[in-house]
Amino acid sequence: MSDRFTTRRAFFKRGAAVAAGLAVSPAPARLFGRENPARGRVRVPFELGLASITFQEFNLDAVITMTRRVGLARISLKDFHLPLTSTEAEIAAAVRKVREGGLVPYGCGVIYMTTPAEVERAFAYATAGGMEVIIGAPNHELLPLAEKKAKETGIKLAIHNHGPGDPLYPTPAGAYELVKGMDPRLGLCLDIGHCQRAGVDPSAAAEAFAPRILDVHLKDVSAASKEGGFVEIGRGVVDVPKFLRTLVKLNYRGTASFEYEKDAKDPLAGLAESVGYVRGALASL
Repeated sequence: MSDRFTTRRAFFKRGAAVAAGLAVSPAPARLFGRENPARGRVRVPFELGLASITFQEFNLDAVITMTRRVGLARISLKDFHLPLTSTEAEIAAAVRKVREGGLVPYGCGVIYMTTPAEVERAFAYATAGGMEVIIGAPNHELLPLAEKKAKETGIKLAIHNHGPGDPLYPTPAGAYELVKGMDPRLGLCLDIGHCQRAGVDPSAAAEAFAPRILDVHLKDVSAASKEGGFVEIGRGVVDVPKFLRTLVKLNYRGTASFEYEKDAKDPLAGLAESVGYVRGALASL
């Protein structure tokens, strides 16, 4: 049996203890982020966050509460919780609510962009929200306009790979080839589950495209194929401990957000298990 599977149980037990404590914590814990590295352990340069699509069936108040319950402090908002058609005042009010709830609304997405007007709207939306990054999937011909807007606003665009069957960005390599000669504010949101579904080792992708990785989506899948379904982290085929070690080695300094897409109507338990597993893996570094 491989080291990955022999250590899985130990990771999970350690993470479960962490997650249990976080579930009753009144505020997000900073156990493994840049603000409070664990003494005597490898310094983890990145922070953990949440992609709010995880709670797509819930309103923004519930999203804030549940994100805090699992001890995460950063969130990327999907349009379920802050519609793209919102006015500047509505965006400001929603972002204020998120911040007052103890979370940092660092980004938004995934946002699809099929016209120049949709590119303009995405950057205006992120600007109004004071966000750092748009996780997006613009049509290829719109990349020059997206580059222009990134330069004007200072907001990064992280292109999300969506796995086999996606016509635009099935793999990180495809996105990288399109942006590698553009402004460095255009890069990748490396989705490790969709990497695995496309037959790509997420750790190898991180190594290959490190300078352009602007955001990360953490998830696990049941098979390294198009048919792979979403599962709790630690129950699938993605070697998550190896990937986390790779991020640390590469000194990745962005956010690694959980995008838990299983059990849409009742995701909290599976998300908590996933967060616990990842924290356990980080604690073992």
